Amino acid sequence: MSEKLRVGILGGTGMVGQRFISLLEDHPWFEVTTIAASPRSAGKTYEEAVGGRWKMTAPMPERVKKLVVMNVNEVEKVAAEVDFVFSAVDMSKEEIKAIEEAYAKTETPVVSNNSAHRWTPDVPMVVPEINTEHFEVIKAQRKRLGTERGFVAVKPNCSIQSYAPVLTAWMEYEPYEVVATTYQAISGAGKTFKDWPEMVENVIPYIGGEEEKSEKEPLRIWGKVEDGVIVPAESPVITCQCVRVPVLNGHTAAVFVKFRKKPTKEELIEKLQKFSGEPQKLSLPSAPKQFIQYLEEDNRPQVKADVDFENGMGVSVGRLREDSVYDWKFIGLSHNTVRGAAGGAILCAEMLKVKGYIAKKC
Repeated sequence: MSEKLRVGILGGTGMVGQRFISLLEDHPWFEVTTIAASPRSAGKTYEEAVGGRWKMTAPMPERVKKLVVMNVNEVEKVAAEVDFVFSAVDMSKEEIKAIEEAYAKTETPVVSNNSAHRWTPDVPMVVPEINTEHFEVIKAQRKRLGTERGFVAVKPNCSIQSYAPVLTAWMEYEPYEVVATTYQAISGAGKTFKDWPEMVENVIPYIGGEEEKSEKEPLRIWGKVEDGVIVPAESPVITCQCVRVPVLNGHTAAVFVKFRKKPTKEELIEKLQKFSGEPQKLSLPSAPKQFIQYLEEDNRPQVKADVDFENGMGVSVGRLREDSVYDWKFIGLSHNTVRGAAGGAILCAEMLKVKGYIAKKC
């Protein structure tokens, strides 16, 4: 038997599910053995179920093509085949909450890309370089669910990845007010230009729910664990606008920051370049060696040049300069379906394995 953990992908036929499958193709710890999707896909091979909707640039991995897709609603049946699951299901928020907890109650850990549980007080929402201590609430969650090994953990929204790590690196200078505008790729909506032609040469100044997530989720990441729940931080105050732009992959953010302490440009850049966390110390398989890079050129970061920095798991920052209203402003860039979605969830799972929360089922 393989020593790798057996992984199931819930919602494996969608864009994020496909990204999970692509990223896990040669993973040293995890092996995709089960794919579950809607009843209309169940019973087909994965290749048949996806058909012409494979959206990754790399070809579909050979070893998953003939896997027979299971019905995601047959929770006990799917759970019996795996050690843990990644969740990328396309359902209503209440349906997602219910099905993820149902899997957890079968003693199957769930690492979710979905937003449904991001504000459940005892569900950790983690960027592994920033707040792995939030995994401590899993103990309280298991008590609530009545489980011994099952739980739900989530990663935050893709929109915050290009600026929340940057602000974290600068916390000692006490940022207290932030304005951010995100310019978000169409893959964040699960689309390509082929199936969303109206996005070609177009900008849409609205993405449902994104502005609230972009303003509030960083505060939960910076929060504290108290009495088995996560209490969000109160500062810095963040206000956002989120815009859909004609880019396939890569969310860019234009960010303005006020600090209580007054750092120099050199100090801010040094903090970015030196910022790292447990994934780097542990050399986790998906961890970027350099989490944040600073680019000196006036025209960087650019999506075409920089979105795949550290295999899409790093953050690129540039154009740091003093502002006439705020103290400093910068441009950030992150890969929304790698660091911001499947890759970020995989890195969470790697950390959960190292910390003993995910292990083989007996």
